[in-house]
Amino acid sequence: MKKVLVFSLGVIFLLATLGLALAGNNPLKANEKKVHHSFIAQIPADHMIDVFKLHEVWQKAMADPAYRNKIYLIDVRTDSEFDAFHIEGTDHIQAGHMYVIPKKIKDPNAEIYIWCRTSHRAKYVAGFLYKYGYKNVYCVVETTKNGKKYHGGVVGWAQAGFPLVNQFTGVFYIKEYRKYPSKAEMSYRLRMWHPY
Repeated sequence: MKKVLVFSLGVIFLLATLGLALAGNNPLKANEKKVHHSFIAQIPADHMIDVFKLHEVWQKAMADPAYRNKIYLIDVRTDSEFDAFHIEGTDHIQAGHMYVIPKKIKDPNAEIYIWCRTSHRAKYVAGFLYKYGYKNVYCVVETTKNGKKYHGGVVGWAQAGFPLVNQFTGVFYIKEYRKYPSKAEMSYRLRMWHPY
């Protein structure tokens, strides 16, 4: 009887905990949105650019080494995201390590372009850089062009059909970007190393 009672209390506790978690009763989520918006507010509206503008800047930088040496093209995704694919010739500092930027880029007037996967982390980093005192930070955000919605960051870059690279394949184009693996991709039976 004692075991049944302990087991029943355990199940009730587990279900109550699960219920609270599923209810979304997380006051921090709303606060995260407020904080995120406070960083977005630091970025001048004319410094919110889309992937098409980034592509123009990138093309100019790749064609003109003198111009490339004057600007910073910074991908702020994680190491594994960057290693999987990135925009050729660009810089990389994880969003969580943005504190190193003032140590590396000492000119507050430096022209800096920031992007991530879509734009959430990029907005944080760009907002922080403005708080640090930088004046020319450009954040790659979502846009609509010819009736089609494009994300910011590398997802929008891929949607626009622009080239990507990694250390193993060279230049390639993403036909369809997926945030999660497909059922077919998850149907493997043997893999020595895999990320998911």
